[in-house]
Amino acid sequence: MRINGNAVRPGMVIEHQGRLWRAVKIQHTQPGKGGAYLQVELKDIRDGTKLNERFRSSANVERVRLDQKEFQFLYGDGDMFTFMDTETYDQVSLNKDLIGEDQLAFLQDGMNVHVESFENEPISVQLPETVTLEVTEADAVIKGQTAAASYKPAVLENGVRVMVPPHIEMGTRIVINTADLSYVERAKD
Repeated sequence: MRINGNAVRPGMVIEHQGRLWRAVKIQHTQPGKGGAYLQVELKDIRDGTKLNERFRSSANVERVRLDQKEFQFLYGDGDMFTFMDTETYDQVSLNKDLIGEDQLAFLQDGMNVHVESFENEPISVQLPETVTLEVTEADAVIKGQTAAASYKPAVLENGVRVMVPPHIEMGTRIVINTADLSYVERAKD
């Protein structure tokens, strides 16, 4: 489906230069001289390379529709990770490159994920927006810090370092955004 160059949004998948790209960041720019354009940071779906591209409103871009299907994570074996289709119970093994190095740490047994495919070939795995994890290390609170703008470093049970509010202590379960590793809230369980 062809769309206007200014209609590209973060998360969209487009076909550009014969490859599939996911829009990561966009920025509208209107220079003092010349026409406005959209500065887009693209990430290649298959090999992860990045490209910065400018799209003017007069340009047409080919938007790609991906098939999404829900799978359940079963187990990992070396570089291969096995998922089960929640409807048909078929199992599929995917290479860790399709999941992404930054998302591997958040993959948990039994977690439901969305596998995106293009022309029946899996090309990426989308984790849930948030996951609940336990804090295994947290710095002590320093007296005099205000609660509004101060955050302290903490280590989660999967080894990932995040910034948390001062009231979070070791052993607390918290909800983390998987996209940008930001603290969302204290877990309600």
